[in-house]
Amino acid sequence: MSAAEQLNAGNTFEFAKPTPIASVSLRDAEISIGPILPEDTGPMFLWMNDVAAANLDFAYRPVDWMAFKAWSEELSRSSTATLFAIRKVSQLKPIGFVLFKNIQAVHRSAELGIRIGDESERSKGYGRAATALALLYAWNHLNLKRVHLQVFAHNARALRAYRAGGFIEEGRLRQAAFIDGKWADIVLMASLNPAG
Repeated sequence: MSAAEQLNAGNTFEFAKPTPIASVSLRDAEISIGPILPEDTGPMFLWMNDVAAANLDFAYRPVDWMAFKAWSEELSRSSTATLFAIRKVSQLKPIGFVLFKNIQAVHRSAELGIRIGDESERSKGYGRAATALALLYAWNHLNLKRVHLQVFAHNARALRAYRAGGFIEEGRLRQAAFIDGKWADIVLMASLNPAG
């Protein structure tokens, strides 16, 4: 039961004490999205090389450490991308990441990607919560009008999380990706800033 559900049910509970990094990051009662720490690169490297998880996000291609390091260094210098670690508020260890890319100041738009790294942390509502925090960041800090994303049609958990977070399906690219020996549809989704 989430904190909000417990509150609505009249139950008493205690919020977890946030770690120092969570206390200065965007957060709700359960998770935070904040800066990447040096020790986060190991788990992120493993998540990028997870064959099963890749089948839900992109065509699998192993990423060596040098390519990963170059990608993360380039990302840190980019004015059109922002990377966050997703953490439980009471833990320093990341459980996933949020990536904004192709941030367009003129068009006030960006593309979003979210991954919960370990299978054991999936289906717990963290993706939905990270989506909500990411949209708050997009609207309140980047001044965006539109956030869009692409998700494979067979990634039911991601589709549920994005829909719960306010994304609406805008179209479908039929058989647009070849994933693990099969053709997959790509669902195009977007969320618009409710404040304009």
